[in-house]
Amino acid sequence: MLLASFTSSDLWRLALAIFLILAGVTLAWAFLQLAATLRRLAAFLGGTQEEVLPMIHKLGETVDRVNAQLDKLDSVTDSAVDAAAAADATVRAVSRVVTTPVRKVSSLAAGLSYGTATLRRRHSWREAVRDGKEAAARRRQEVDDDLGPGPRPRTRG
Repeated sequence: MLLASFTSSDLWRLALAIFLILAGVTLAWAFLQLAATLRRLAAFLGGTQEEVLPMIHKLGETVDRVNAQLDKLDSVTDSAVDAAAAADATVRAVSRVVTTPVRKVSSLAAGLSYGTATLRRRHSWREAVRDGKEAAARRRQEVDDDLGPGPRPRTRG
């Protein structure tokens, strides 16, 4: 008569015991799953650390080599800039050397031409010289407009 002595308080105690056993089993299963997940996560992080750290080291070495090459390129571009500046100075010097005779010969030819024409037309030496000088000055200005001003006269000091 075990059942006859079973009361309602025994029933709720039995239900509570079954609940606690099921809750314990469920928590144990959840903790085992969590432990397995944490083990896989630790293995993944360890493998990642073993693969990523050498990769980061190689990346640092690559950046160092790139910086060294950029330093070399910087010196090359500096040399190219220096060479371009030297070529520019040479071209300017040659241009001055060439334009000065062109300027003088051109103005002389214009002056002689205009002066000769005035001398033939008016038979006056003064007017011929004046017209020749004016024509030479105009021609010099035209050449300066086309080629740029000539070299500056040297000052003695």
